[in-house]
Amino acid sequence: MYPQMVVDTALRLSAIGLLDRENADVCGVSVSAVRHWRSGRRRIDRPVRLCPRCDHRLNEPAYAYLLGLYLGDGWLTGGRREVFALSISCCDAWPGLIAGAVAAMSDVMPASKVFKVQRVGCTEVKSASKHWPCLFPQHGPGRKHLREIRLASWQQQIVDAHPGAFVRGLIHSDGCRFTNRVRRPLADGTERWYEYPRYMFTNESADIRDLCCQALDLLGVAWRQSNRNTISVARREAVARLDEFVGPKF
Repeated sequence: MYPQMVVDTALRLSAIGLLDRENADVCGVSVSAVRHWRSGRRRIDRPVRLCPRCDHRLNEPAYAYLLGLYLGDGWLTGGRREVFALSISCCDAWPGLIAGAVAAMSDVMPASKVFKVQRVGCTEVKSASKHWPCLFPQHGPGRKHLREIRLASWQQQIVDAHPGAFVRGLIHSDGCRFTNRVRRPLADGTERWYEYPRYMFTNESADIRDLCCQALDLLGVAWRQSNRNTISVARREAVARLDEFVGPKF
């Protein structure tokens, strides 16, 4: 619990337009605390461990990562007897990503077998269970960017507790870490090239981009929207912070 004086100061700073991440730095608290004070919500510190519609105990870090993968490159398909298959499409250029998706599915749903289906240029990692719709209530008809995507309250609690794993899943599905090269002209007429690492997350869904930005705020990672559908992390300290949770694909 923070002293009431800290809470009151944060609320005053929010009222004059200070960004949550800047407010958090000034007050010495987490970004999530500022957000919850500003919105009038209280954070429930006890993590949700049960699927709300069944007696399934969740591995929360694995679920946060799998949720990121699902929002990027995942989908559910219904089968016979109310059994659903969760599928995550993984590029064959990144075998570590395939292994990570397999491990996450196994950790989240250990009673269900995980198998792989080879496609052109990619591998579809799949697992079948009646419980997948419980764990991914975002499932619905049509493409994700053409419908509203919102997290259930229990999902938001898990993401708030494990934002690094969630962002890692998002970037592993629809993002990348690369070396940006910039050419700068010098006063003497010559040129100099600068290189620095950078993260990009691209998704057509504004809702999913917002979820990514909220999780980056929780991690204290500075970001900006570089174009219509892309979130960029380019500041040196922000990239270093994100490297603690994501790093290059492998």
